[in-house]
Parts: sequence; C-alpha cells; structure tokens
Amino acid sequence: MKKTGAGLIAIIMVSLFLVTVAVAEPNMQEGMWEIKGEMKLEGLPFPMPPIPVSYTQCLTKKDMIPQKKEKNQDCKTIKNEIVGNTVSWVMQCKDKNGVTDSTGNITYKGNSFVGTVHTEMMEKKGSKSESTLQMSGKRTGDCK
Repeated sequence: MKKTGAGLIAIIMVSLFLVTVAVAEPNMQEGMWEIKGEMKLEGLPFPMPPIPVSYTQCLTKKDMIPQKKEKNQDCKTIKNEIVGNTVSWVMQCKDKNGVTDSTGNITYKGNSFVGTVHTEMMEKKGSKSESTLQMSGKRTGDCK
C-alpha cells in the first residue's frame, strides 16, 4: 500500500512541476514582429514633439526583448525577469559616443505586446540625455 501512495504522490508532484513550467512562459508567439512607438526626449530646455520609432525584429522565447539593433553598438542584457506575461530587463549599450543604460518592460498578449523603455545616455563628452519610449508590437509572420 505504501508503494501505491508513494507512486501517486510522485505523479502529483511531476504534474504540478509540469503545470508550473507551462505557466512560467509568457503568452508570446514566436516570429517576426513589427514594433512601433513614440520616443519622448526628457530634460530639454525646449518642448519637442515625440519621435516616431518603427522597426521589425524576430522575437523568440529565447530572445523576447525588442531592441532596434544599431551598427557599431555593443549591447548586453544585465538583468532579465519574467513574471506572468511581463518581461522586464536592464540593458547597457556601448559605442564610440558613450554608454546607454536602459530599463524596460513589455507585456505580451499572444500576437501583440505593449511596453515602455526608459533610457539614459552618458556621452563621453560628459553630457547626459534621457528618453522614454512607449511602444507596442504585433506579430506579422514567421522569422526569416
């Protein structure tokens, strides 16, 4: 009788583990995504209208962070966290002009997402600028 009870407990534990693993991934469909948004520059001495941003990117379960890749820029994800359908990150990029630190989060909804990225850029000359990007994305097809 003990073997049957132990077997049942083992089956229940494995089932709970599998349910936990299935729930741990956000509701995100892999593929090519169209990402659009508006960037607002902060701390300027004069008002400036938001700058439109638009690009496409292949997003996968291994690479869920939307990022417009720039030439001659070395970017590293410092921290990445997934809670439910929300992906949050801290990223640092370096190029010949200086260092850019970004914090962002997006919430996936299957074939779409919404999110925000806050960026601080420190130029080698000593000037600092900040921006906030409000963005949304939609899946347009398979990765190419």
